[in-house]
Amino acid sequence: MESFVRTSESILSIRPWTDKYPNLAAGFTTKDGGISRGYFHSMNPAFHVNDLADDVVSNRKILAERIHVPAEKWVGAEQTHETNIVKITASEAGLGALDYATALKQTDGMYTKENGILLTLLFADCVPVFFFAPKHHLVGAAHAGWKGTVGGISKAMVEKWTRVEGIPAEDIYVAIGPSICPKCYMVDKKIIDLLKVILEEETKTAYNQITESQFSLDLKKANALILHKSGILNENIITSELCTSCDETLFFSHRRDSGKTGRMMGFIGFKEE
Repeated sequence: MESFVRTSESILSIRPWTDKYPNLAAGFTTKDGGISRGYFHSMNPAFHVNDLADDVVSNRKILAERIHVPAEKWVGAEQTHETNIVKITASEAGLGALDYATALKQTDGMYTKENGILLTLLFADCVPVFFFAPKHHLVGAAHAGWKGTVGGISKAMVEKWTRVEGIPAEDIYVAIGPSICPKCYMVDKKIIDLLKVILEEETKTAYNQITESQFSLDLKKANALILHKSGILNENIITSELCTSCDETLFFSHRRDSGKTGRMMGFIGFKEE
């Protein structure tokens, strides 16, 4: 059963988590319910895609009301397809929230223990990976395109939590969100060779060879395998079946839309108590 469930025209909530923990805001936005125009129609929360800045700010304020966390308490990142992960404290609240200039530089992953802060990342086919350790009051999110996946950003988050925060891997829950499916995602041998470095003998379960030089890659599966190798229990990993490329009515897609498109926002945070 699909774990990312539509709870408003603009939001898919991670229902197995948010139903059990009402103080948790966690989910993924749709392309509906905003004010952007043209190929950004209509809920585009991304500044960096050349949408009108005022429209993006308005969209973010609309989302803030629906998520129940003020936009001034959001944190955004530059997202450069690397594996840098930042621990967020109260002093970072608001960075990248209502402009792009203050977004965290060279950052593709964030985590926090603070209440009232919303971690936000932007997607249009790449894999959103959400992390939650309810026993330890910790949440995180990572942006895993093919570069982040083969670079091991999911593994890096687990290592931050286990080695730096002292959290047992078996206490960590992960949700892999809507992203491009293997039917829509063809890559060359170079990417498969890079995946083999991190996944080793398990690599073959994440791709199918279509031609001598073309492969169908399941980025969601690849991240799930990396997470399991990093110590996350299989039963603690949930994966969305939704494809950002297949479902044109619900999502923007960088690949399907040839780069002329908006973004969805993955978000997670504890609401103010």
